[in-house]
Amino acid sequence: MNLLYFTEGKIQSLETNFYTPRLMRRQLVLQILLGSVFTGLLLLLADQQQGSWNSSMDLCPPSQKAPTKDPLDHSSRKFEWLTQTPHPFDLRYPYPYPFLINHPDKCEGPRGAPFLLMLVMTRPQDVGVRQAIRQTWGNETLVPSVVVRRLFVLGLPPPLFDKELQALLEEEDREHGDLLQVGFLDTYRNLTLKVLMGLEWMAQHCPSAKYVLKVDSDVFLNPNFLIQHILQHNGPPRPNFITGHIYRNPNPERRQGLKWYMPPELYSQSKYPDYCAGPGYVLSGSLALRVLSVAQRVKAIYLEDVFVGFCLKHLGVKPVPAPPRTFLMVRRKYNHCAFQRLVLVHHFQHQELLHIWPDFLRANNTC
Repeated sequence: MNLLYFTEGKIQSLETNFYTPRLMRRQLVLQILLGSVFTGLLLLLADQQQGSWNSSMDLCPPSQKAPTKDPLDHSSRKFEWLTQTPHPFDLRYPYPYPFLINHPDKCEGPRGAPFLLMLVMTRPQDVGVRQAIRQTWGNETLVPSVVVRRLFVLGLPPPLFDKELQALLEEEDREHGDLLQVGFLDTYRNLTLKVLMGLEWMAQHCPSAKYVLKVDSDVFLNPNFLIQHILQHNGPPRPNFITGHIYRNPNPERRQGLKWYMPPELYSQSKYPDYCAGPGYVLSGSLALRVLSVAQRVKAIYLEDVFVGFCLKHLGVKPVPAPPRTFLMVRRKYNHCAFQRLVLVHHFQHQELLHIWPDFLRANNTC
């Protein structure tokens, strides 16, 4: 499919712009490597299942209480799946995971601290997804009146071919300067760690950001509507502000084998506290720092959005309702006018983003 858009009177191909030779080479290498990785991981998983509940994963051998003093050497070490905790859903936090790819000066600049810091959760192998986001809703210049900064937060590649995948990531970061890689394996159950380490980075290097957006990579996002109508760029400070799609008093999932299963031995109560759905929520910078502080004392669980809800409950903070139907957790077919009044739509693939984005940006006086 050849996706066309108009710029300065000339037709340009978004598809050609997206699939650069360098990106195509990265994608080809990833396809080859991940095909082998999948087979190898099946063998590793089969071997691990012979044990019991003992599959927690990080870089540190059992006798080591902290990372080595040279965190950059982690990417070349042999990764091991180690017995760390009595339950596979337990997480090791707080813990000094190293930043392996880092940009401590990301929030510096003549325009001051960012109004919005985007922490985009992504997997190491999602090269094409990150490039699509850079060219669409992740473009830092979309709202020229405010300072926006974007970081893609990711962990380590799978153990097999980690050196090859790591080399691709480092090449990508040299080109774009927007990866934040943390020293633990990138898995779904480590998503809470990714979010917390993103907040740790914010606390260390961007503490004056007015708002922080945690967002997944499989969404459509409307930064202009978010900044102008939800965050109210010119409005007063809101120190206890967090919003998104709110789940109120939800029940824990007790059916084993489902994605959001919560074992009673980890959380025995019949209801979760209110929380904002994980695909995307935004909170004030001051509240983000307080969430990070209380997270040092609240037992971490692998359901990241629920865990943030635990932290909010400890802080005595409740999520603020967003305008109705602006954070959509279900798939919605694209409509130019309707999407102008949305913040986020879940279940959007990067190919779809590239397809709709030129039309979304086009002015439409009939809306």
